[in-house]
Amino acid sequence: MNTITSVNILIINYFIVGILFRPAKTMSNYLHTAIRSLQHRKAYAFINITGLAIGIACIILIYATVTYHLRTDNFHLHKEQIYRIISKFHMDEQASVNTGVPGPLPDRFKNDYGIAEQVTHLDMLSKKRIAVTRGQNFLEDIAFTDPAYFEMFNFPLLNGNTHGVVITERIAHKYFGKQDPVGQSFLLDDTMRFQISGVLKDLPANTDLRQEIFFPFDKLKDYQQWMVEDWWMSVNKSVQCFIRLKPGITQAVADQTLKDLAKKAYGNEDSFFAFVTQPLGDIHFNTTLDGVIRKSTLWMISCIGFLLIITTCINFINLSIAQAWSRSKEIGVRKALGSFRWQLFMQFITETALLTIAAMVAGVMLAWLGLPFLNNLLHTTISWWNVRGWSFLIVLFISIVLLSGMYPGLIISGLRPVVALQQKKAARGFSFRRGLVIVQFAISQLLIICTIIIANQMRYTQEADPGFRRSAIVMLPVPDNDAAKVHALSGKLGDISGFTFCRTAPAADYSPSTGIVCNNRNVSVAYKTADANYIPFFGLQLIAGRNVTASDTMREFVVNETAVKKLGFRSPREIIGYPATVNGTKGTVVGVVKDFHYRSFHESIEPLVITTLIYTYQNCAVSINMARAPQMMAAVENAWKEVYPAYIFQSSFLDDDMSRLYQKDLIIYELVRIFTLISVVIGCIGLYGLISFMAAQRTKEVGIRKTLGAGLGNILWLFGKEFFLLLIAGFVVAAPVGWWVMHRWLDSFVYRTEPGITVFAVAILFSMIITVLTVAWRAIKTANINPVKSLRTE
Repeated sequence: MNTITSVNILIINYFIVGILFRPAKTMSNYLHTAIRSLQHRKAYAFINITGLAIGIACIILIYATVTYHLRTDNFHLHKEQIYRIISKFHMDEQASVNTGVPGPLPDRFKNDYGIAEQVTHLDMLSKKRIAVTRGQNFLEDIAFTDPAYFEMFNFPLLNGNTHGVVITERIAHKYFGKQDPVGQSFLLDDTMRFQISGVLKDLPANTDLRQEIFFPFDKLKDYQQWMVEDWWMSVNKSVQCFIRLKPGITQAVADQTLKDLAKKAYGNEDSFFAFVTQPLGDIHFNTTLDGVIRKSTLWMISCIGFLLIITTCINFINLSIAQAWSRSKEIGVRKALGSFRWQLFMQFITETALLTIAAMVAGVMLAWLGLPFLNNLLHTTISWWNVRGWSFLIVLFISIVLLSGMYPGLIISGLRPVVALQQKKAARGFSFRRGLVIVQFAISQLLIICTIIIANQMRYTQEADPGFRRSAIVMLPVPDNDAAKVHALSGKLGDISGFTFCRTAPAADYSPSTGIVCNNRNVSVAYKTADANYIPFFGLQLIAGRNVTASDTMREFVVNETAVKKLGFRSPREIIGYPATVNGTKGTVVGVVKDFHYRSFHESIEPLVITTLIYTYQNCAVSINMARAPQMMAAVENAWKEVYPAYIFQSSFLDDDMSRLYQKDLIIYELVRIFTLISVVIGCIGLYGLISFMAAQRTKEVGIRKTLGAGLGNILWLFGKEFFLLLIAGFVVAAPVGWWVMHRWLDSFVYRTEPGITVFAVAILFSMIITVLTVAWRAIKTANINPVKSLRTE
């Protein structure tokens, strides 16, 4: 009978005969016997429960994380028919995308085409001041939308209607306590008073649509005219459009309709501008379009969870096979007294189930304790209700029992009575056990390699020269960019330190896109608006021409090296003095700066324009002497509050803002680092257990060797030599897999480090050190036993 047939018969006997048809008394006997057996082998039980509990806790938290993300925005009715319209730009063989659309597009699409059931605007603004009562001010992210938004998305209305300002329960309680918020009013930026007309149920945790304060869209023209003006040449990611297609209308039909719309809007320039639909289910996972997490990252996390469970099961299998030697007499006696193989298999599976139940209880407790830490790390709001998937826990329990208990059960129950009583069958299954140890070493070293490579890339993003000054710079908000107030703040800051006003710092998560027409070419560019201090303040290197002159309007342009090449000039000096049109405004190119990284290292350096335009300035960068940071920050805050007394002062260091460009990568690094540590700990627990049982088997041998003159080093080598060979074998498996996996991850970075031989040398060296310490810890204890006592050991 082959092994597969034998396994099938044993499983059928256990689950059908053993559970369905055996009397309860027999099952009770199995249970009592299992408990007694585990009580006699407390160290074995503790090691297995500890390893399993840690692995189970990790897989529960990974399951909660993956399902949390996969369920994002899946509760909306007709979710398969909801899309976001995004913009694409194709200029001079370049292509870029933007989550926003031109201001006129939503109404044009709604009025001219009949394929959508609903079309809604969503124009978002961040950090706007809301004054509820005198002295009670809040900085909030807000949105302007229309009633169709609340019909398209499943955010239940608890009170009132959606024709005025709509807020969530949380905001209502924050502003008005237990009072009825409907009919209450507040001021927006001290300029416009609004009345609340409706209250939404609090937003669920698993939605990317996080706006909680909605203003009527028809009031946007009175607040931010530029967001609704009939201008097709500029796109801002804050101006978004969602549609719900009619039944039977496909995404391909919608994309073709948008192609026709672009042709009508742009005429001959429609080849440069395009609009396409993005499914609602893709928004969360498309990081190119400001998504939260890639599905590939979820797959990676899931694979890590699978590897951890495999590691814990390997621990269990190896320790159980090692135990087979110490239990051989027990098995021989039972078989001599008439026990069948399937009964012994069932007995062992019962012991495995008991250990797994204890580990499940401990694992659930560890997961509950670890959930707040996970939420803090991932910036999520996973609740314990997301974790409590009973069907998942049941499947996990059965899987662990079968994976961990099946093979050891076959080994133990397959011992022949005579050989078992003579204890001559200890080596059975040893080759398979070696293979399992190799797999365990390979998993640990694979994670170590990944951790080192990710750490190197993260260090590179922090230490590589971005092409501008970024240390000791504080970013302040400019809540009102009225020219008079900007100039007033300039005068006050001039007495404290160096400063510059700008829309964004040189590197930011977003730079508006537009087109530049120059030298008979039309090229897509990112553009940054800032005052004349911007280039010298941040240390941008001018390689041709000069800086822009001080101005409140757009008159002169400074471009980067890449823009010079894309516009067809052979050298930076050739473009100086050329007329150019940027975002529909004519001016002159007066300077060229050396390329710098104005986006993250994930993206290549593309054409860039720097120009002046005071009403777009949203930030003020101030240089800080870190030796006098508290005093200077107090002076800066006082100056800011004198100009903006009604607003709440906020500040951030540019270094911290830039770190947020790599937040998703840092999260991956932290997860891999933590799981690597856990894998190493689990591996050490299993390795210690194996060494302990080896020491128990070879106590007499150690005594004889010591009697014959063997030293401590000889004893250590006796126990460690096999594990070193298995460690090397595991590294041979892990190294190419780690290299391949990390190259796939590094492909997302345009500017990156290359993993060299040092990475793999460090990984194998670290693994060796951990193995030596684990083996030595137990082997030294055995080596120090008195030889006389060792030789008396049975």
